[in-house]
Amino acid sequence: MTFVIRAAREGDLLHLYEMAKLTGGGFTNLPPDRTALGAKLARCGEAFGRDDATLRDELFVLMLENTATGDVRGTCQLITHVGQKHPFYSYRIGTLAQHSRELERTFRAEMLTLTTDLEGASEVGGLFLHPGERAGGLGLLLARSRYLFIRAHRQRFAERTLAELRGVIDEAGGSPFWDGLAGRFFGMSFQQADEFNAINGHQFIADLMPKHPIYTAMLTEGARAAIGLPHPSGRAAMRMLEHEGFAFENYVDIFDGGPTMTARTDQIRTVRGARDAELVTIDAVGGGIEALVATGRLGAFRCAYGAVREVGGGVALDRACAAALAIEPGTTVSWIARI
Repeated sequence: MTFVIRAAREGDLLHLYEMAKLTGGGFTNLPPDRTALGAKLARCGEAFGRDDATLRDELFVLMLENTATGDVRGTCQLITHVGQKHPFYSYRIGTLAQHSRELERTFRAEMLTLTTDLEGASEVGGLFLHPGERAGGLGLLLARSRYLFIRAHRQRFAERTLAELRGVIDEAGGSPFWDGLAGRFFGMSFQQADEFNAINGHQFIADLMPKHPIYTAMLTEGARAAIGLPHPSGRAAMRMLEHEGFAFENYVDIFDGGPTMTARTDQIRTVRGARDAELVTIDAVGGGIEALVATGRLGAFRCAYGAVREVGGGVALDRACAAALAIEPGTTVSWIARI
């Protein structure tokens, strides 16, 4: 495997911009705006440059690089503490039950309530894999590398972690959920609101969004049908999140109605199940367990697929993985079986 996950650098701006243009909209963490992406990389550089164990509002960006060609083919992000600079809004799906004695009937109405319940959590997001690379488990490598990064810097992350999945987007790039709800209050299209949010944050939601609960029966059929559904391209990501222990707990995105998944950080499967070991030897030929292997901290963090073989109290790695990670015997690695 010639691919490695590494820390983002200032020179990755063009790579991020080219990937952002391929997202098709609704991808708030990766806007096709050079200024916004440059600001992300600057913020990310500050986070990688701070080496202490306190929890702050920070952003880490990781890149998927082909070590044979130097091409960057994917990216993902980690936000350590959401809602500190801008409110982190979600809709919570709830039910109001009312009973009429005269009619001898109970009516249950589904409602959407604007909430900031998830403020203070960490977030994994911004995952994008180039369309030409969507095979061979690279999406899984990108996704799970984030959890190995969290494990290596556990005190820099919160007790709960969330992941927002992109919601249903129509062929024209619009959102049925937005058109049926928030769009009526903002006088702007979904694309305009999504772009504005990606660059300026959520404060305009607080300024203009109605604060009272909204009965879903009053929405259009298309908007109701989109509530809590991921974009078709995000179904595999939802399954990966569920495999890691994330669950849908009735929170949805305020823009497109996509599901927000949450998990206790220490209970995320990769965080909980990874093991640390010293690299004892490098095998000329691969053998053993196919695994995700990570090493290094902050800007030196790297993660790749490799063949791991337990040797006494340490491990042996195949030569290609050791080369991708740029490590020699004596280095400590974290690893977990690829499933």
